Amino acid sequence: MKMLLTGCNGQVGWELARALLPLGEIIAVNRTQADLADLDSLRQAVQKYNADVIVNAAAYTAVDKAETEKDLAFLINAEAPGVLAEAAKKTGALLIHYSTDYVFDGTKTSAYAEDDVPNPVNIYGQSKLAGEQAIQASGVDYMILRTSWVYAARGHNFLKSILRLAAEREELNIVADQIGSPTWARLIAETTAHILRQSLLERREGGFNSGLYHLTSAGETSWHGFARMIVDVAQQQQNQALKNHTINPIATAAYPLPAKRPANSRLATGRLEQHFGLTMPAWDQALTLCIKDIADSVHH
Repeated sequence: MKMLLTGCNGQVGWELARALLPLGEIIAVNRTQADLADLDSLRQAVQKYNADVIVNAAAYTAVDKAETEKDLAFLINAEAPGVLAEAAKKTGALLIHYSTDYVFDGTKTSAYAEDDVPNPVNIYGQSKLAGEQAIQASGVDYMILRTSWVYAARGHNFLKSILRLAAEREELNIVADQIGSPTWARLIAETTAHILRQSLLERREGGFNSGLYHLTSAGETSWHGFARMIVDVAQQQQNQALKNHTINPIATAAYPLPAKRPANSRLATGRLEQHFGLTMPAWDQALTLCIKDIADSVHH
């Protein structure tokens, strides 16, 4: 079986390139081989590689920049997935695509389910929602996986920023009134591999239904709670010379950013767990493993 993986250098893409290996041949492409901002090159890549599965881990993810780069955000997050879906339908490929908690406005008081009505409050969320809709309208066999607060041992993310800042500063101010579930890129990749294996079996047996699923760690915290846990675990595990011991909770209003954020980013994972027979690990367990991974790579 052949799998075409886009965005192979990104946080999730890098983990997918490893997690999907047992399932078959992976054609991992980066922006130079398949640029989501160049729709013709995307069509050509799908035809050229003629894969059985397309896993789209590429995206425009600069949430604040998107407010002034709307056209580019929509080109990469909305039009490109639509083109991938149409091209995949022609070749009979299954399309796996990632979306975000930012399709919701965050006003709900409990976790969002897949059939809750989206209402994005920023351009990034709008572009990702348009991408979901383009895939769903194409008629392709698809799995859309919405995730949230993604971090990894590589790349630019909240975890890496906090580790750096905690080594530099004695005091940090972190937003405490936004709630979500931090999700490790490796968990996303390994869960995707499990989902893909089962979906391919369902397709072979004629029982496959396209679907939209929420994929995050279990439990919830605020950005402040996430930062506190990062520093505590890093100090335990890495014996790091972290200066930081004071992390002050602040309101979103005290740290204004160009793009509005949803106050509630919790996603209910019951549908995914039930359909695929999975139990999502607690966010703090996964975080501990990721920080151990970083510490091990530093020591070796």
